[in-house]
Amino acid sequence: MVTVPQKASRPSPRAARADSPWIRRWSGGSAPRYTLVCLPHAGGTAGFYRSWAALTPPEVELLAIQYPGREDRFEDPEAADMRELVSAVADALGPLLDRPYALFGHSMGSAVAWELAHELTGRGVPGPRRLFASGRAAPGTAVTGDLHRQNDATLSAELARLGGTDREVLDDPGLRSLVLRAVRHDYRIIETHRPADRPPLSCPLHVLTGSADPELGEERSRDRAGGWADLTTARTEVRVFPGDHFYLTPRRREVVAAVLRRLDPSLTTGGAHTWPSTP
Repeated sequence: MVTVPQKASRPSPRAARADSPWIRRWSGGSAPRYTLVCLPHAGGTAGFYRSWAALTPPEVELLAIQYPGREDRFEDPEAADMRELVSAVADALGPLLDRPYALFGHSMGSAVAWELAHELTGRGVPGPRRLFASGRAAPGTAVTGDLHRQNDATLSAELARLGGTDREVLDDPGLRSLVLRAVRHDYRIIETHRPADRPPLSCPLHVLTGSADPELGEERSRDRAGGWADLTTARTEVRVFPGDHFYLTPRRREVVAAVLRRLDPSLTTGGAHTWPSTP
């Protein structure tokens, strides 16, 4: 008896999503209409956006990016630079962008989102429906330094200045060491990022910021767009929330509602979609 070898069945691109260390899926019904991709700040994790799931309707699939060198990816090799990081994110995301999508990035994540939009369109993937840039001036105009070369005390002081990191974490030598490892890596990427000259995007661009964000500095108090308006041919909208660099934590409900309204006015938030009360 001759056995005819069977072709190994390949998982669908969406089934393969669970195998990607880059992607975390926090919400989405059985047939979502949109995808919202969230990119963390320097030293941040995909889990930063997990609490958004309780405010996101089933019509929206919420995907968050997990950078290497932290949490369950602590042993994964870190990206050498912005280009390598964005290329890897695009590899993971590309097969999942089969519906209209938006990109949301906070702080360093806003620069990653901008680079990602260009990388995806360069690969023939339709561009984002909208890009939300939070807590950072536009690539090429943002002030950079060399914090990634500084000692732990200086880095810790910077985190304390920006807020968003529990004081207990910075005071614990073991936890501080883990956090600063990821922070130093991400600061190196963003501080050595030299964006190339590119034609502007064609999607609407939404700038979100805290009214007292020290990252933008006093010189940008009158120009909250921070140079973003020059990076798209479409409309640029600025929304200022009360708070500092991490305004989006206490203002989470307002931020998510604003994003959903701009993504599609028909989207609503409410109690129909809930997430267990876990850290």
